[in-house]
Amino acid sequence: MSASCLDLLDHLHGGVSVVGSMNADYTVVTERLPKPGETVNAGPLRILPGGKSGNQAAAAALIGANVHMFGAVGSDDNADFLLGKLTEAGVDVSGVRRVEGPSGTTVITVDANGENTIVYSPGSNAQVSVDYVESMRDELTSSSVLGLCLESPIETVTAAARMCHEAGVKVLVNDSPFTPVLPAELIESADILLVNEHEMVQLLNIDEPADDNWDEFDWKAARDRMRALGFEQAIITLGGDGSVVIDGDDVHRIEPVHVNAVDTTGCGDSFMGTVLAGLASGFALRESAELASYVSAYAATGSGAQASYGSASQIRKYFAD
Repeated sequence: MSASCLDLLDHLHGGVSVVGSMNADYTVVTERLPKPGETVNAGPLRILPGGKSGNQAAAAALIGANVHMFGAVGSDDNADFLLGKLTEAGVDVSGVRRVEGPSGTTVITVDANGENTIVYSPGSNAQVSVDYVESMRDELTSSSVLGLCLESPIETVTAAARMCHEAGVKVLVNDSPFTPVLPAELIESADILLVNEHEMVQLLNIDEPADDNWDEFDWKAARDRMRALGFEQAIITLGGDGSVVIDGDDVHRIEPVHVNAVDTTGCGDSFMGTVLAGLASGFALRESAELASYVSAYAATGSGAQASYGSASQIRKYFAD
């Protein structure tokens, strides 16, 4: 893989729909994580825009895709904050529903070694209902690609996948937060699965390679198991070791892009958002994953999730320099 794949950034234009979560991330840094019942001092509280689906939508829009976000925010100040940040990124949020009560939130404590604890409160994300998705049928199916993760009710995720699949929209599902048994209807309606290496081995009920050596892993056997599960196409991300693309009979190893990482929060979501943008713009799955390697690597050079994402021009400039 060479930086020439960054030329694809000039050709991102397709329509993407994302259904799912938007969260306000309350983050503090401490010297060490508190023990049960203990109080520790922390640095300043930072409130950052997050939520896996919101992150994916923002990443896709920033690099040029035409993105529509679908989900729910609450009646609190975080609702305007989250929608405002997505709008700044270029996401169309006109289809997002406002409901009574709090928006989704996470409370994150990070220690000096980068270890963290995360508490997730779904808030308004739990109210993204099947009825809501069905009411947005025309808007959802007007895009070329649908992105889904599992921070929304599974019945809603499944309904959105079915609706878009029947309309000829390509459906990409990120099995995160990880669910070991996906509904049969969701598998049937999904075109592509995105998981990390740890999620893959649990989903396929296989062992991880000794010493985390993915170069020696039997990827063809994994391809066959993935196909038996119901997925002809899949992307498995390997963290600092790049990713693997399964596309029918073909298995492609995508090399990592090395940067001086500051914070990897949200990098996986930027990878997914880039794949959505690439597929919507007519790129092959392998091309989309190669480009995603650069976009997610750029995200690792900044702090936070959406706050670290770059525009197409920023990403091109960074790697040119």
